[in-house]
Amino acid sequence: MTTRRTRPAPRPPEGTPPRTELARQARAVLADAVRIAHWAAGTPGPGTAAPLAAHALERAATALELSPAQVRAGWDRARLAGLIELHGDTARPGWRLRAWDRDDSAVLRGWVALFDAWSLVHAAPADIEAGAVAEAVEAVPQVLSLLQLSAGPVTVPALLDLLGQRVAELQEERCEVPLGPGRTAPATPADTPAGAAAENGAGPARSADLNALLLDWALEGLAAVGALTLGNGHATLTPLGNWAVWVKLEQICVAAQSPAGNIEQSAADMLLGCARLTPGPARDEYRAWLAARTVGSAVAELLAVARGEDALLRGLAFEALRVVGAPAEPEVRAVVTEPSLRPYALLWLAEYEGNDGRRPGRPQPRGVHLALGRHRGGRRRPRGDRAAGAPPRLRRPGHRPGPARRGQSRRPPAHRAGPGRPRRGPPGPGPGQGGPPGRLPGAHRRSLSRAPAGPGA
Repeated sequence: MTTRRTRPAPRPPEGTPPRTELARQARAVLADAVRIAHWAAGTPGPGTAAPLAAHALERAATALELSPAQVRAGWDRARLAGLIELHGDTARPGWRLRAWDRDDSAVLRGWVALFDAWSLVHAAPADIEAGAVAEAVEAVPQVLSLLQLSAGPVTVPALLDLLGQRVAELQEERCEVPLGPGRTAPATPADTPAGAAAENGAGPARSADLNALLLDWALEGLAAVGALTLGNGHATLTPLGNWAVWVKLEQICVAAQSPAGNIEQSAADMLLGCARLTPGPARDEYRAWLAARTVGSAVAELLAVARGEDALLRGLAFEALRVVGAPAEPEVRAVVTEPSLRPYALLWLAEYEGNDGRRPGRPQPRGVHLALGRHRGGRRRPRGDRAAGAPPRLRRPGHRPGPARRGQSRRPPAHRAGPGRPRRGPPGPGPGQGGPPGRLPGAHRRSLSRAPAGPGA
């Protein structure tokens, strides 16, 4: 096991507010979500099942004096921020909700979870195909990096140019068909983005219009979660968004400084590179590797590695999934039926649902706990040998009697002494019971001999 050389904690960029102020801003963004989460926590029953039923939507709107659209949006944000946790068809208050008023770190983590899910908060236009939306989501981190490094407003044309370049790179990478180790097939003109657009009768103008539409959608989604503000032809990161992007860039830089360069490796190579690290540095590597990828693709890649034959990589993959946390729960729950992944998935779910005692205030669902007990198969060994049916033993391994008892065990008891075997010491009560002292241990006799006599002795 090796540890990475520690370095001083990096300081946020100049002008970044303190964590208390950042947490206050995050609480303001999620104010409606917190109200709805508290209402759901105090209203147990079928009305708080997920998704929110129509009659529960009306009850929440009446109780909180919000419109149904606001209740639905706040409910979705509460789920994405971890304020409400879904267990099957039941929604329960999350640990972040219980710590919301006193723990700034829990608040910031909840907002970062919402920030990571911006594409779910603000749905993409229905007339855009899913492949183009996925490419835009994968290219948005480059746009955020430019906004953070600029430390000020950035014009929309500059962001559009960067988005188009990144989307073109992604399309070019997907056009390479692997033929073997170190060989790729050259892309045909029809496979390239320009060739495909030419075949479809659409020129570069259509591609630029599509990128502009996707950029507008992305900027509106990021503004909806409080990460940036939109001006007249420009966009600016909020202090909260600037801090979140800086944290992710720092995680990437930390991983890039590792000897193996794990951030650019596949999941299997990254896990092998972390095998010799202690748990703390290994978790830092996992976080940095995850920060450079979308949550869905990272979880799918880790589970693909876990399905392999290497037990070490399987265990490390689930360690990395523990860092992912709540977003990985549906995928982990789906692999419980696979025999090779079942024990790892059950342990992961038991820790997540609180059956390991790490979250004492959390409800204890019995499903995973019972399934884990059934998977173990064997019963616990009883503590006593008699309970297991074993014959009594005179001496057990590791048993060492004291000096006084060892001497007594070597000589026969007084009532068993024969006619030619004199008794050792007079019969009667033992020491401290009103009778004459019998055969006392040496240490006790010496302490009595050193005791001072009373006055006049």
